[in-house]
Amino acid sequence: MGMYISFISATTEELDKAVEDPGWAVDHVDELYESEDSAVPDRPSADLDKAWGGLQFLLDEAEMGLEFMMDGFVIVEEGTLFGWSVEDVRTAARELRATPWQRLAVHYDAERMNKEDVYPRVWDNEGEPEWLESAYGELVEFFGAAADRGLGAFMTFSF
Repeated sequence: MGMYISFISATTEELDKAVEDPGWAVDHVDELYESEDSAVPDRPSADLDKAWGGLQFLLDEAEMGLEFMMDGFVIVEEGTLFGWSVEDVRTAARELRATPWQRLAVHYDAERMNKEDVYPRVWDNEGEPEWLESAYGELVEFFGAAADRGLGAFMTFSF
């Protein structure tokens, strides 16, 4: 059991409809992950899995403005589905593209991250920086691809 974050790109029309009909949005996002989608071929997506907590810690320490749980807008009240507008995605893409991994990596501190209870509390394993670097690379790639194609995004926060 854990908390996971994933992103999948979305058209402005999909985001507008999601706000009007959150029930439709939940089903639609599930379908997007499971099907070949003709509306947006090769739809960009990113699965941060449990790495989001460590990434958020590093983003905060590097004083970047990206906040997974605060950016975008709530679609489902329980806080499990969020939307990111085209402008949100462009802003995030700009900042991520301008920030090499090394700027975040210098803030990796396993002892402090454990002490501060940074999710998922696994920060004593030697492979963790590489895991976060890989997740960061996927995040940068996702936001860049979505921004280049003029797309927004759905962010799913699941337990």
